[in-house]
Amino acid sequence: MEHLNQDKILELKVKANDIRKSIIEMLYHAGSGHTAGALGMADIFTYLYFVALKHKPENPSWEERDRVVLSNGHICPVLYASMAHSGYFRKEELNTLRKFGSRLQGHPHREYLPMLETSSGPLGEGLSQAVGMTIASRMDKGLDKKIYCFMGDGELDEGQNWEAIMLAGKEKLNNLIVIVDRNNIQIDGITEIVMPLGKVLDKFKEFGWNGEEIDGNNFEKINHAFYNARNNKERPYAIVAKTIPSKGVKEWEGNYKWHGKAPNKGEMEMAIKELDANK
Repeated sequence: MEHLNQDKILELKVKANDIRKSIIEMLYHAGSGHTAGALGMADIFTYLYFVALKHKPENPSWEERDRVVLSNGHICPVLYASMAHSGYFRKEELNTLRKFGSRLQGHPHREYLPMLETSSGPLGEGLSQAVGMTIASRMDKGLDKKIYCFMGDGELDEGQNWEAIMLAGKEKLNNLIVIVDRNNIQIDGITEIVMPLGKVLDKFKEFGWNGEEIDGNNFEKINHAFYNARNNKERPYAIVAKTIPSKGVKEWEGNYKWHGKAPNKGEMEMAIKELDANK
Protein backbone atom coordinates (compact mmCIF):
# COMPACT_ATOMS: atom_id res chain seq x y z
CA MET A 1 0.00 0.00 0.00
CA GLU A 2 1.33 3.42 -0.92
CA HIS A 3 1.76 5.37 2.27
CA LEU A 4 -0.18 8.61 2.11
CA ASN A 5 1.82 11.09 4.15
CA GLN A 6 0.34 14.49 4.89
CA ASP A 7 2.02 16.07 1.86
CA LYS A 8 0.50 13.46 -0.46
CA ILE A 9 -2.93 13.82 1.15
CA LEU A 10 -2.74 17.60 0.69
CA GLU A 11 -1.74 17.11 -2.95
CA LEU A 12 -4.75 14.85 -3.51
CA LYS A 13 -7.09 17.27 -1.74
CA VAL A 14 -5.92 20.11 -3.97
CA LYS A 15 -6.38 17.96 -7.07
CA ALA A 16 -9.87 16.88 -5.95
CA ASN A 17 -10.72 20.53 -5.34
CA ASP A 18 -9.61 21.42 -8.87
CA ILE A 19 -11.65 18.54 -10.28
CA ARG A 20 -14.72 19.77 -8.38
CA LYS A 21 -14.23 23.24 -9.88
CA SER A 22 -14.04 21.72 -13.34
CA ILE A 23 -17.24 19.76 -12.68
CA ILE A 24 -19.13 22.87 -11.62
CA GLU A 25 -17.87 24.93 -14.55
CA MET A 26 -18.69 22.27 -17.13
CA LEU A 27 -22.19 21.75 -15.72
CA TYR A 28 -22.80 25.50 -15.79
CA HIS A 29 -21.71 25.73 -19.43
CA ALA A 30 -23.85 22.70 -20.30
CA GLY A 31 -26.91 24.13 -18.55
CA SER A 32 -27.95 20.65 -17.48
CA GLY A 33 -26.51 17.54 -15.89
CA HIS A 34 -25.92 15.85 -12.56
CA THR A 35 -24.11 17.70 -9.80
CA ALA A 36 -24.50 15.90 -6.45
CA GLY A 37 -23.01 12.51 -7.30
CA ALA A 38 -20.19 13.94 -9.39
CA LEU A 39 -19.01 16.24 -6.60
CA GLY A 40 -19.46 13.55 -3.96
CA MET A 41 -17.27 11.07 -5.83
CA ALA A 42 -14.47 13.52 -6.68
CA ASP A 43 -12.18 12.26 -3.91
CA ILE A 44 -12.44 8.62 -4.98
CA PHE A 45 -11.92 9.42 -8.65
CA THR A 46 -8.94 11.59 -7.78
CA TYR A 47 -7.42 8.72 -5.83
CA LEU A 48 -8.20 6.27 -8.63
CA TYR A 49 -6.63 8.27 -11.46
CA PHE A 50 -3.66 9.68 -9.53
CA VAL A 51 -2.76 6.76 -7.25
CA ALA A 52 -4.44 3.41 -7.81
CA LEU A 53 -5.19 2.99 -11.50
CA LYS A 54 -2.77 1.20 -13.78
CA HIS A 55 -3.09 3.24 -16.98
CA LYS A 56 -1.27 5.31 -19.57
CA PRO A 57 -3.16 8.46 -20.62
CA GLU A 58 -0.76 8.86 -23.55
CA ASN A 59 -1.65 5.31 -24.68
CA PRO A 60 -5.32 4.68 -23.72
CA SER A 61 -5.39 1.33 -25.54
CA TRP A 62 -2.47 -0.11 -23.56
CA GLU A 63 -3.39 -3.77 -23.22
CA GLU A 64 -2.26 -4.13 -19.61
CA ARG A 65 -4.35 -1.21 -18.34
CA ASP A 66 -6.96 -1.60 -15.64
CA ARG A 67 -10.54 -1.15 -16.84
CA VAL A 68 -12.99 1.45 -15.51
CA VAL A 69 -16.72 0.92 -15.98
CA LEU A 70 -19.02 3.77 -14.97
CA SER A 71 -22.40 2.11 -14.52
CA ASN A 72 -23.99 5.23 -13.02
CA GLY A 73 -23.18 7.12 -16.20
CA HIS A 74 -25.00 10.29 -15.15
CA ILE A 75 -22.06 11.23 -12.88
CA CYS A 76 -19.78 11.32 -15.93
CA PRO A 77 -18.63 14.91 -15.23
CA VAL A 78 -16.35 13.51 -12.50
CA LEU A 79 -15.04 10.85 -14.89
CA TYR A 80 -14.41 13.37 -17.69
CA ALA A 81 -12.76 15.86 -15.33
CA SER A 82 -10.51 13.18 -13.82
CA MET A 83 -9.48 11.98 -17.28
CA ALA A 84 -8.75 15.51 -18.48
CA HIS A 85 -6.75 16.41 -15.37
CA SER A 86 -4.71 13.20 -15.75
CA GLY A 87 -3.87 13.93 -19.38
CA TYR A 88 -6.30 12.02 -21.62
CA PHE A 89 -7.45 15.20 -23.37
CA ARG A 90 -7.24 18.96 -22.94
CA LYS A 91 -9.10 20.48 -19.98
CA GLU A 92 -10.59 23.12 -22.28
CA GLU A 93 -12.71 20.39 -23.87
CA LEU A 94 -14.59 19.88 -20.59
CA ASN A 95 -16.77 22.92 -21.25
CA THR A 96 -18.20 21.22 -24.35
CA LEU A 97 -20.15 18.84 -22.08
CA ARG A 98 -23.57 18.00 -23.57
CA LYS A 99 -23.04 20.28 -26.57
CA PHE A 100 -23.99 19.16 -30.07
CA GLY A 101 -21.01 17.45 -31.67
CA SER A 102 -19.11 17.12 -28.40
CA ARG A 103 -17.24 13.97 -27.50
CA LEU A 104 -18.41 14.53 -23.92
CA GLN A 105 -21.97 13.32 -24.00
CA GLY A 106 -24.33 13.63 -21.02
CA HIS A 107 -23.81 9.91 -20.50
CA PRO A 108 -20.53 8.28 -21.60
CA HIS A 109 -20.50 7.16 -25.23
CA ARG A 110 -17.52 5.06 -26.21
CA GLU A 111 -18.05 5.67 -29.93
CA TYR A 112 -17.46 9.40 -29.39
CA LEU A 113 -14.68 9.13 -26.79
CA PRO A 114 -12.61 5.96 -27.41
CA MET A 115 -10.72 6.40 -24.12
CA LEU A 116 -13.87 5.12 -22.42
CA GLU A 117 -14.26 1.39 -21.80
CA THR A 118 -18.06 1.31 -22.12
CA SER A 119 -21.08 3.39 -23.01
CA SER A 120 -23.54 3.88 -20.18
CA GLY A 121 -26.77 5.60 -19.35
CA PRO A 122 -29.46 2.98 -18.69
CA LEU A 123 -28.87 2.17 -15.02
CA GLY A 124 -28.25 -1.35 -13.83
CA GLU A 125 -26.21 -2.62 -16.80
CA GLY A 126 -22.64 -1.64 -15.95
CA LEU A 127 -21.98 -4.39 -13.44
CA SER A 128 -23.06 -7.05 -15.92
CA GLN A 129 -20.62 -5.56 -18.43
CA ALA A 130 -17.86 -5.51 -15.82
CA VAL A 131 -18.53 -9.14 -14.90
CA GLY A 132 -18.20 -10.05 -18.57
CA MET A 133 -14.92 -8.15 -18.82
CA THR A 134 -13.63 -9.89 -15.72
CA ILE A 135 -14.48 -13.34 -17.02
CA ALA A 136 -12.83 -12.45 -20.34
CA SER A 137 -9.74 -11.20 -18.52
CA ARG A 138 -9.12 -14.72 -17.23
CA MET A 139 -8.31 -15.64 -20.81
CA ASP A 140 -5.58 -13.00 -20.94
CA LYS A 141 -2.94 -15.12 -19.28
CA GLY A 142 -0.04 -13.16 -17.85
CA LEU A 143 -1.95 -9.86 -17.76
CA ASP A 144 -2.68 -8.60 -14.27
CA LYS A 145 -5.49 -6.08 -14.54
CA LYS A 146 -8.30 -4.98 -12.29
CA ILE A 147 -11.80 -4.16 -13.43
CA TYR A 148 -13.30 -1.26 -11.47
CA CYS A 149 -17.06 -0.80 -11.66
CA PHE A 150 -18.68 2.32 -10.21
CA MET A 151 -22.33 2.19 -9.21
CA GLY A 152 -24.88 4.39 -7.48
CA ASP A 153 -26.87 3.13 -4.52
CA GLY A 154 -30.18 4.04 -6.16
CA GLU A 155 -29.08 1.95 -9.12
CA LEU A 156 -29.25 -1.12 -6.91
CA ASP A 157 -33.03 -0.94 -7.28
CA GLU A 158 -32.46 -2.62 -10.65
CA GLY A 159 -32.78 -6.40 -10.42
CA GLN A 160 -30.17 -7.14 -13.09
CA ASN A 161 -27.48 -5.99 -10.68
CA TRP A 162 -28.24 -8.81 -8.28
CA GLU A 163 -27.96 -11.43 -11.02
CA ALA A 164 -24.50 -10.03 -11.81
CA ILE A 165 -23.57 -9.94 -8.12
CA MET A 166 -24.57 -13.59 -7.73
CA LEU A 167 -22.60 -14.67 -10.81
CA ALA A 168 -19.49 -12.77 -9.74
CA GLY A 169 -19.63 -14.40 -6.32
CA LYS A 170 -20.16 -17.85 -7.77
CA GLU A 171 -17.24 -17.48 -10.17
CA LYS A 172 -14.99 -15.91 -7.48
CA LEU A 173 -14.00 -13.02 -9.77
CA ASN A 174 -11.23 -11.73 -7.54
CA ASN A 175 -10.01 -9.01 -9.91
CA LEU A 176 -13.42 -7.32 -9.94
CA ILE A 177 -13.74 -4.28 -7.65
CA VAL A 178 -17.08 -2.54 -7.26
CA ILE A 179 -17.38 0.91 -5.70
CA VAL A 180 -20.93 1.75 -4.63
CA ASP A 181 -21.60 5.44 -4.09
CA ARG A 182 -23.70 5.20 -0.93
CA ASN A 183 -24.83 8.81 -0.85
CA ASN A 184 -28.42 7.93 0.09
CA ILE A 185 -30.07 10.04 -2.60
CA GLN A 186 -31.59 9.48 -6.01
CA ILE A 187 -33.58 11.65 -8.39
CA ASP A 188 -36.88 11.25 -6.54
CA GLY A 189 -35.54 11.67 -3.01
CA ILE A 190 -33.87 9.72 -0.23
CA THR A 191 -33.03 6.12 -1.16
CA GLU A 192 -34.41 4.67 2.05
CA ILE A 193 -37.77 6.28 1.31
CA VAL A 194 -37.92 5.60 -2.43
CA MET A 195 -36.78 1.97 -2.11
CA PRO A 196 -35.08 0.91 1.14
CA LEU A 197 -31.75 -0.82 0.52
CA GLY A 198 -30.82 -1.66 4.09
CA LYS A 199 -27.31 -2.93 4.73
CA VAL A 200 -25.81 -2.95 1.26
CA LEU A 201 -22.46 -4.51 2.18
CA ASP A 202 -24.15 -7.39 3.99
CA LYS A 203 -26.08 -8.21 0.82
CA PHE A 204 -22.89 -8.39 -1.26
CA LYS A 205 -21.30 -10.65 1.34
CA GLU A 206 -24.32 -12.97 1.34
CA PHE A 207 -23.63 -13.54 -2.36
CA GLY A 208 -19.98 -14.46 -1.82
CA TRP A 209 -18.16 -11.13 -1.94
CA ASN A 210 -15.55 -9.61 0.33
CA GLY A 211 -15.66 -5.91 1.06
CA GLU A 212 -15.87 -3.00 3.45
CA GLU A 213 -17.77 0.21 4.10
CA ILE A 214 -15.77 3.45 4.23
CA ASP A 215 -15.96 7.21 4.42
CA GLY A 216 -15.69 7.95 0.70
CA ASN A 217 -14.46 11.49 1.26
CA ASN A 218 -11.46 10.53 3.43
CA PHE A 219 -8.26 9.81 1.51
CA GLU A 220 -6.72 7.65 4.23
CA LYS A 221 -9.84 5.44 4.31
CA ILE A 222 -9.97 5.33 0.52
CA ASN A 223 -6.31 4.33 0.35
CA HIS A 224 -6.78 1.51 2.84
CA ALA A 225 -9.87 0.15 1.06
CA PHE A 226 -8.23 0.17 -2.38
CA TYR A 227 -5.20 -1.59 -0.94
CA ASN A 228 -7.44 -4.31 0.51
CA ALA A 229 -9.37 -4.61 -2.75
CA ARG A 230 -6.29 -4.87 -4.96
CA ASN A 231 -4.70 -7.48 -2.70
CA ASN A 232 -7.85 -9.51 -2.29
CA LYS A 233 -7.17 -12.97 -3.76
CA GLU A 234 -10.33 -14.93 -3.07
CA ARG A 235 -13.52 -13.17 -4.11
CA PRO A 236 -14.86 -10.05 -5.84
CA TYR A 237 -14.56 -6.99 -3.62
CA ALA A 238 -17.17 -4.35 -2.83
CA ILE A 239 -16.27 -0.94 -1.44
CA VAL A 240 -19.41 0.74 -0.14
CA ALA A 241 -18.37 4.38 -0.04
CA LYS A 242 -20.46 6.67 2.14
CA THR A 243 -20.15 10.03 0.40
CA ILE A 244 -21.68 13.46 0.87
CA PRO A 245 -23.75 14.54 -2.14
CA SER A 246 -22.36 17.80 -3.59
CA LYS A 247 -19.33 17.54 -1.30
CA GLY A 248 -17.35 20.78 -1.18
CA VAL A 249 -20.25 23.20 -1.54
CA LYS A 250 -21.93 23.49 1.87
CA GLU A 251 -25.07 25.12 0.49
CA TRP A 252 -25.77 22.06 -1.67
CA GLU A 253 -24.45 19.19 0.43
CA GLY A 254 -26.94 16.41 1.18
CA ASN A 255 -29.75 17.95 -0.88
CA TYR A 256 -31.22 15.38 -3.28
CA LYS A 257 -32.55 18.20 -5.50
CA TRP A 258 -28.98 18.64 -6.78
CA HIS A 259 -28.94 15.07 -8.08
CA GLY A 260 -29.95 16.17 -11.56
CA LYS A 261 -29.60 19.96 -11.41
CA ALA A 262 -26.89 22.18 -12.93
CA PRO A 263 -25.86 25.51 -11.36
CA ASN A 264 -26.80 28.84 -12.84
CA LYS A 265 -24.20 31.59 -13.16
CA GLY A 266 -24.64 32.94 -9.64
CA GLU A 267 -24.57 29.46 -8.09
CA MET A 268 -21.50 28.56 -10.12
CA GLU A 269 -19.63 31.68 -9.03
CA MET A 270 -20.58 31.11 -5.38
CA ALA A 271 -19.44 27.47 -5.50
CA ILE A 272 -16.11 28.28 -7.20
CA LYS A 273 -15.44 31.00 -4.62
CA GLU A 274 -16.13 28.53 -1.82
CA LEU A 275 -13.86 25.89 -3.35
CA ASP A 276 -11.10 28.46 -3.85
CA ALA A 277 -11.35 29.29 -0.15
CA ASN A 278 -10.82 25.60 0.66
CA LYS A 279 -7.30 25.60 -0.75
